[in-house]
Amino acid sequence: MSVARPGGRNDDRRPTPRSVAGTRPEGGSRPEGPGTASGRPRRPTKADLQAAYGQPIADTVGPGLRVLFCGINPSLWSGWSGHHFARPGNRFWPALHRSGFTPRQLDPSESDALLALDLGVTNLVNRATARADELSPEELLAGGERLVATVDKWRPRWLAVVGVTAYRAAFGRKDARIGPQADDPLFAPTRVWVLPNPSGLNAHYDLAGLAAEFEQLKIAAER
Repeated sequence: MSVARPGGRNDDRRPTPRSVAGTRPEGGSRPEGPGTASGRPRRPTKADLQAAYGQPIADTVGPGLRVLFCGINPSLWSGWSGHHFARPGNRFWPALHRSGFTPRQLDPSESDALLALDLGVTNLVNRATARADELSPEELLAGGERLVATVDKWRPRWLAVVGVTAYRAAFGRKDARIGPQADDPLFAPTRVWVLPNPSGLNAHYDLAGLAAEFEQLKIAAER
């Protein structure tokens, strides 16, 4: 399987300011977000989550990233709130903190704070669903092409895909395992690391195990 690579790298395309890429992807209006008139956070209703189906969310990206984390696709909670890894029970933010990537555990609403730490977040498929297995093989392949373009634009030192099954499907790497991957011309000079899926549905890893895998990436990213 091959993924079409965008045109060669061009330093003229690299933005100079650090920023979140885009504030709101195209694709319609988002349901009412997590705030209330009083400023207190609220939980989404079933209707809110149903309305969040198919919603995209903005990437958190910028130049000079040490690591660009790539989720599979937004959850309905993320589609509703506009924040990455927002579903209760998702262990991305706790694992990120316990592994030493962040000095404290960030809330999903604080994802922009990652940029000051030279970290970013994107998704393979930018469409919110209740479960990742709702994505079609064609969507994952197209998501692989999208990810190649994102990496080509921002050129992080490391790309960390959280979910080995999705990585295998998107890039035809049937034998891929958790950990660093062989140098891939699709992403060069960016190196690729595959992490376990932090979803609470992944029973193969507890939080301590996830944090240990994240920590191995952190060590590599600091070399």
